[in-house]
Amino acid sequence: MREKNNRQRIEAFIDRKTKKKSNWFDWRWQVAHTVRDLETAENLLGLKLKKDRREQIKKTVEKFPIAITPYYLSLIDTKNVDYDPIFMQSFPSIHELDSCPSEMSDPLQEDHDSPVKGITHRYPDRVLFLVSNLCSMYCRHCTRKRKVGDRDYIPNKAQIKKGLAYIRNTKQVRDVLLSGGDPLMLSDDYLEWILSELRKIPHVEIIRIGTRMPVVLPYRITSTLVKMLKKYHPLWINTHFNHPRELTESSREALRKLADAGIPLGNQTVLLSGINDCPRIMKILVQRLLINRVRPYYLYQCDLSEGLMHFRTPIGKGIEIMENLIGHTTGMAVPTYVIDAPGGGGKIPVMPNYLISWSTNKVILRNYEGVICTYKEPDSYEPIFCDRKCDDCKLQLNLEGAHEDKAVGIRKLIDDYNDTTSLTPQGTERIKRRNKKS
Repeated sequence: MREKNNRQRIEAFIDRKTKKKSNWFDWRWQVAHTVRDLETAENLLGLKLKKDRREQIKKTVEKFPIAITPYYLSLIDTKNVDYDPIFMQSFPSIHELDSCPSEMSDPLQEDHDSPVKGITHRYPDRVLFLVSNLCSMYCRHCTRKRKVGDRDYIPNKAQIKKGLAYIRNTKQVRDVLLSGGDPLMLSDDYLEWILSELRKIPHVEIIRIGTRMPVVLPYRITSTLVKMLKKYHPLWINTHFNHPRELTESSREALRKLADAGIPLGNQTVLLSGINDCPRIMKILVQRLLINRVRPYYLYQCDLSEGLMHFRTPIGKGIEIMENLIGHTTGMAVPTYVIDAPGGGGKIPVMPNYLISWSTNKVILRNYEGVICTYKEPDSYEPIFCDRKCDDCKLQLNLEGAHEDKAVGIRKLIDDYNDTTSLTPQGTERIKRRNKKS
């Protein structure tokens, strides 16, 4: 009801201002009417912040801009803005200006691991491909504050072609993650061009898209977009829900369209102080994601990006949350808690310790309840001898898919899907004469 009331107020205000009828469910309309200043945000919500807080927000905006879609703005609980997770993820805070020696503009050193502008090649068989630097809104906890929204960084087609050329010439790359910004800010045609070019590269097996559109602008997930995406399987989409309140009816419908198209969905949540650093909130979030066919993939420790210190929690808080998930809900709902290592070290899993001790033939384990048990190692383990000559391996190293059907004998004649019409012995005089003739 609150979302509906906010939406009606926002639509009425925009209609009066533009003297045109709003088109709330058109994603382009939403982008065109993105809220970029505090006064408009207050007017749309019927909200009046205290003077000192308004001044703080205005000061913050001088360095880190504001941009909120009307849809996401409509989700704000105006009676509880001090603790509302939507408000805190979208409205600037004076704490973004707090500086800390450990904070960096590029903590993951994505630019350092960039062989071609727009490509980050950190892991052996996969690359990050930044195809857009625009988002539908400016998330306050964004790790790429240095780039997002900066029009000097918008990749043009020539740059995209250079990225495609790098992938084409780097044969170990089998997995490409499209990110940005938000790739779904691109038009359907332009995004399809990128996908089609990637699909032409034989060694690219998997394409992934990282997007927050189902969260902040679910109307972008149109039937036309989904129909186009279906053509480029295997295609995966990872989205970014941080709180159960973001799973609205519209968001759930967007996820349904994607899942019904056969697109596997994952979610990458960032652990944020004051927003979701609560075991109960996180459990509800992962359970509801699973109901909507979204697999919780990562729980990220908040990065050391500039202006994020107020969002960061101790790692112990993340471990506490994982302790409250593992064993307490289905394993499919349990994400991997990771720290994206400063300096470009990549994602490092950080989990509760369930291995208490071990000896040469026994391992001591504990479970989520505190039960401690032993696991007996085998008395003798004889690994198959390996001479490391993989190309000539006659042991286990047969990696091809097994043939499901090898019809022989009379079955070749009986099976409707087999074209064999006769079984002829090869040693008869008649066959010998045929062979001589040929």
